[in-house]
Amino acid sequence: MLHGLRNWMAPQLALDLGTSNTRISLRGEGVVLNEPSVLALQKESRKILGRGAAVGKLARQMVGRAPDSIRTVQPLSRGVITDYELCEAMLRYFFRKVAATGWRSRPRVLIPVTGGITLVERRAVFNSVERAGAGKVFLIGKAKAAAIGAGLPISEPMASMVCDIGGGTTEIGIFSMAETISSQSLRVAGDEFDQAIVDYLRERFALRIGLPTAERLKKEIGAAFPLEQQLSRDVSGLDIVSGVPRKTIVTSEEIREAVRGPINRILNKIKLAMESCPTELVSDLAETGIVLSGGGALLRGIDLQFNEQLGIPIRVAADPLTTMVRGGMICVEHLDQWRDSLDDGYAAA
Repeated sequence: MLHGLRNWMAPQLALDLGTSNTRISLRGEGVVLNEPSVLALQKESRKILGRGAAVGKLARQMVGRAPDSIRTVQPLSRGVITDYELCEAMLRYFFRKVAATGWRSRPRVLIPVTGGITLVERRAVFNSVERAGAGKVFLIGKAKAAAIGAGLPISEPMASMVCDIGGGTTEIGIFSMAETISSQSLRVAGDEFDQAIVDYLRERFALRIGLPTAERLKKEIGAAFPLEQQLSRDVSGLDIVSGVPRKTIVTSEEIREAVRGPINRILNKIKLAMESCPTELVSDLAETGIVLSGGGALLRGIDLQFNEQLGIPIRVAADPLTTMVRGGMICVEHLDQWRDSLDDGYAAA
C-alpha cells in the first residue's frame, strides 16, 4: 500500500529506451511495460495510425507488411534518438499506458544511456523525456546499470565486468569500488546480427529476405558456437535472379557463419577494455569473468564462444532482456547511494 501511495503521489520510473525495445520499471511493481520502439505512420502526414495507438506491439506487427501509404519508424538508431518528435510521441503513449490509474505528479525518470553519447545527444534525451511528461530526469551509463541489474558487486575493491548486447549498441564496462575503470561502446549489436543474416542469405543463396525474417531465424536457430545437434528452418524470400518467391533450408551452422563478423568485433572491444585495465584488476577477471546481458546474450552458445576466445568464465545474466531496466530501478530505489553516478542535466546544460 505504501509503494502504491508513493507511486501515485510521486511515481519513480526506470526507462530503458532501447533501439529495438522500450522497457519501463515502476518502483514497487517491477517491469510494467516491454514494447518495441516502433510507430506506424501515414506516410505523407506523419500522423500516427489508430488515433495515436499504432505504437509498440501494434506497430511492430506492420513492419515489412505495410502498404506504401504507411511506414513504420524506429525513432532511435544505434542507441541515440534520431527523430525527436516521434520519440516524444512514443514515450507519451508509453507513459499514459503505465499511468492507467493516473498520477498526481509528473514522474521522476532514470534512463540508462550509451557510453558513446555526445553532449548534444544527452541533451536530446533530457528534452524528449521531459516533453513526453517526465518531471525530474536522471541519466546513468548503460554498462553500469546492466552491472547493477546483474547483481555484480561493483562497489567492492575487485573487478566486475559486464557486456550488454542490446539492439543497437553493445556496452562493455569494468568496475571497481563503484567507479568505471574501463569501458567501450560500439554500435554493433542485435540489429547488426540481423543485417548480417540478410547479407549472408543474399550472397550464399541469392535470396532476399527482410530484417524481421532474419531476426526470427536468429531466435529460432541462431548460434554463436557449434551445436551438438544442428537446427534448420525453411525460409522464404525473393529469388534475386528469377525475381519470384523461393524457399530454401537454412541451418544453425550457416547462421553462425553469418554472425561471426559482428561477434568478433564485440570480442575485439572486450579485449580493448581489458587491455586498458590495471593488471591487478585484470587478474580478478580471470576468476570473476564477464556477465552477458541484453537480447544478444540469448544467442545460443554465445557464452561458450566468448569463453573459448577469451579464456575466462562467462555467464549469462538471469533474464538478460530486463537486466538494464532492473539495474536502473535499483538506482531509483537507492538514489542517495548512486547519486554520484547519475547525470541530472545541469552539467550538460
